[in-house]
Amino acid sequence: MSLSEEKQQRILNAALKEFAQKGYKNASTNQIVKEADISKGLLFHYFKNKKQLFLFLYDYCIELSMKEFYKQFNLDEKDFFIRLRQVQLIKLELLNKYPQILKFIEIVNVEKSNDVKNDLETINRETIDSASYKVFENIDVSKFRENVDVKKAVNVVMWTFKGFNEKLMEDAKLSPSRQIDYEKAVAEVNVYTKMLEDCFYK
Repeated sequence: MSLSEEKQQRILNAALKEFAQKGYKNASTNQIVKEADISKGLLFHYFKNKKQLFLFLYDYCIELSMKEFYKQFNLDEKDFFIRLRQVQLIKLELLNKYPQILKFIEIVNVEKSNDVKNDLETINRETIDSASYKVFENIDVSKFRENVDVKKAVNVVMWTFKGFNEKLMEDAKLSPSRQIDYEKAVAEVNVYTKMLEDCFYK
């Protein structure tokens, strides 16, 4: 984008707000240009259509989130549950720091529009799935109980926290502030991590 930094941010923030609130199908480019205080011609000079803007924004949000995530994540740690706790706490920190971005990513993950569905699946396969694999590769399996199928145990843990994260977002939507209760969420992460560790470790 060969636009000034300030104008870029206005467009991205306006698009982020509109897509995060309404999803792809119901978002209005008229509202985006109004919020960004630019002409529609300028928007479509840089983005051919709504779809291109939406996918650019998703790439931008994923890249920013991953960059921030890996700044803090310690890949040298081999204990699965310590890693898991790290992942959840960093996610919570990012949700707290960038609520609109994380809200947008959550909206994208339930997007049903056929216009963007295949593109999103490709991005997720290439970026998010590979990142998830990286986060949990080379863990120390010696701490798991002998009778535990490690792969299935990891799946149970991941499904548990997927549900936990979805509930966090749902609770935030229903709260007056529309924000996550950060301290409560951190406390719950600690409780669930310890509970699962007690189930699967020696």
